[in-house]
Amino acid sequence: MKKEIEIIGLGSADLDAMPLGVYKKLKQRGRVFLRTKEHPVVRELENEGFSYTSFDSIYEKHDSFEAVYEEIRDTLLAQASLGPVVYAVPGHPLVAERTVQLLLEEQEKQAGIEITFGGGQSFLDALFLALRIDPVEGFQLLDATALKANQLQLGQHMFISQVYDRLIASDVKLTLMERLPDEYEVYIVTAAGSSEEKIEKLPLYELDHKTEIHNLVTLYVPPVKEEELLMRDFSKLREIIAVLRGPNGCPWDKEQTHASLKKYLLEETYEVIEAIDSGDIDHLIEELGDVLLQVMLHAQIGEDDGYFTVNDVIESISSKMVRRHPHVFGSRSADTAEEVVANWQEIKAQEKKGVRKDSLLDGIPKSFPALIRAFELQKKAAKAGFDWQEIGPAFEKVKEELQEFEAELKNEAGLALAKKEFGDLLFAFVNVARFLGIHPEEALTETNDKFVRRFRFIEEMVKESGRAIEDHSLEELDRYWDDAKKNGL
Repeated sequence: MKKEIEIIGLGSADLDAMPLGVYKKLKQRGRVFLRTKEHPVVRELENEGFSYTSFDSIYEKHDSFEAVYEEIRDTLLAQASLGPVVYAVPGHPLVAERTVQLLLEEQEKQAGIEITFGGGQSFLDALFLALRIDPVEGFQLLDATALKANQLQLGQHMFISQVYDRLIASDVKLTLMERLPDEYEVYIVTAAGSSEEKIEKLPLYELDHKTEIHNLVTLYVPPVKEEELLMRDFSKLREIIAVLRGPNGCPWDKEQTHASLKKYLLEETYEVIEAIDSGDIDHLIEELGDVLLQVMLHAQIGEDDGYFTVNDVIESISSKMVRRHPHVFGSRSADTAEEVVANWQEIKAQEKKGVRKDSLLDGIPKSFPALIRAFELQKKAAKAGFDWQEIGPAFEKVKEELQEFEAELKNEAGLALAKKEFGDLLFAFVNVARFLGIHPEEALTETNDKFVRRFRFIEEMVKESGRAIEDHSLEELDRYWDDAKKNGL
């Protein structure tokens, strides 16, 4: 049996604003179901003997709105199997009505469901009029029950519907406060377009303090005009970089190329590492910003040259993250970090299958610092089976290289061969570090920092002595060094 459902919009105002055709359908049809009876039109129709069934009680049964909407859908489909029904919703049927979308999705899955629409005025028209807004300026209509900070376009008019109660209002407030100051002025618009229309301006932090929060409420957030608030937006950063590289931009920025920026990317990366080691969060924020600047400059150069944009960069990394995390975005499982790494390497190998490699060691940049490159080369070789099975032979190799280095130092031929043996010695030490799970670059960085701390202690002691550092003997300086060690430096 065919299931016939006609969906009608009650509009956003009172009975005087309802189209005559919609009014007649509501009065003439026998079985009318309302998503909610809390609407100015319903109260007026009741005075005329209007008969209906409301779904308001379903809202009390469930903890989530999606469950509410699913039950309404299922109930309507069950009722439609007994004969045609009319389903009336506030506003327009296709504006901010999740139940309608669920019915349409079900229509695509099942044969024999006939859905028609009988008109209705969207609450947006009433909002634009009430707030004196021209929508051509750009606006967003968002659902309060599923609001996320990354959806917000701060430069546009924002309307947030479905603010049913104070709990939702609180969630909306906290989400908006991720991007806006607590005192930012917003508007609560109640029953727009009706005789009960009310507009109240208030600071954002007071949003959930208001008791008049119900299904006729829409929150209006005016566009952000203050430059300092827009500075948190990615789109603003992109605009700034484009201006810097534009015709009236900065001479230095305009002449940069991918090649000329290489050294700055390296420098900024090391400064991020220093900020991480220092534990200074503000410093880390600043240095990460400097690295992001380098990425944005490279992306803008790519866009200026017509090869790629920052969107291509974002798409590339987003796709890679989804592909290489099938345990999160797919059906594969990974319960430990080791399993994640194994999955990553397997997927990476599959992706690189068609890429020609002349050597198993290809893919390790020559621009890496020497210690890091040695570490990565040894890891690659070990994966191919070129490795000792235990750490003992690695230690023996260090001793062998040390002896060869000492021998070359005694050689009258000079330091040329000693330099080579010294490199071999360092390479052998890196291998020992790899066996022990010690990253050589991090270990040496920590030692460098320790040396700086202890030498500064020596300088402080020298200053207190009133004598120049050159006037101290090595034995005296060594004693200061030992004192630094005792002090935990």
